[in-house]
This record gives sequence, structure tokens and C-alpha cells, in this order.
Amino acid sequence: MGLFFADTYAIIDYLKGNKKYKKYFEENEVITTRLNLMEVYYSALLEVTEELAETYYDSYLGKCTDLEDETIKRAMKFKFKEKAKRISYVDAIGYQIALEKNIKFLTGDKQFKGLKNVEFVR
Repeated sequence: MGLFFADTYAIIDYLKGNKKYKKYFEENEVITTRLNLMEVYYSALLEVTEELAETYYDSYLGKCTDLEDETIKRAMKFKFKEKAKRISYVDAIGYQIALEKNIKFLTGDKQFKGLKNVEFVR
């Protein structure tokens, strides 16, 4: 059983039924942040219902990892270095957490394709 950092893209795609994410969420362990859950919640409000938004948020709350100040700073340096890719703040932070925890960053965001430490799934 492995551990992955699931970004918003991965969580939403899994919740939408993308079978390629099944093994990561059901046969492994994932962590994320409240910032990612914020994006999942908002996406669910837009695409489904408030009730499902609440369910999704609550079901992943126990998988959230803490966010340290130094992690934020390193993430912003990464975002600055890769500014041409227009990586979001939340994604930069998640990627940095994955690097620091020495686990794969699970995503389907095209900005991360080919970067080290990324498990790219579409």
C-alpha cells in the first residue's frame, strides 16, 4: 500500500468516476489539504449539490495534512520558478508537500506532466 498526495484534480476526477484513479483511492492511502477540499467543495457546489459538497468535504477531512509556513514559502518559490506554467497556489503547495513527504503528487493537471515526483493520471 502506497501513500500519495491527491490534488484537487485527482479528487474530483475520482469522485466523477474516473476508473484510472480507483486504485489510488481504494487500494492506497491519499492525503490532501483543506485548501484542496475548498476547491472540491466549490466544484461540487457548481456541478452537483450543496449536500454532496458537504459529503465530499467531510469524507476527506481526516486525510488532511498540516501546512507549515516554510512549506508555503518553498511552494511560492516553485510557483515563481515555473510561472510560465501558471500553476495555482493550491497546486504549488500540494506539490511542495508531496516533495517534503517524499510521496508522489497525484494529478491530471497538464502543468505537472513530466515533472519529477508526479503520478500523472488522466
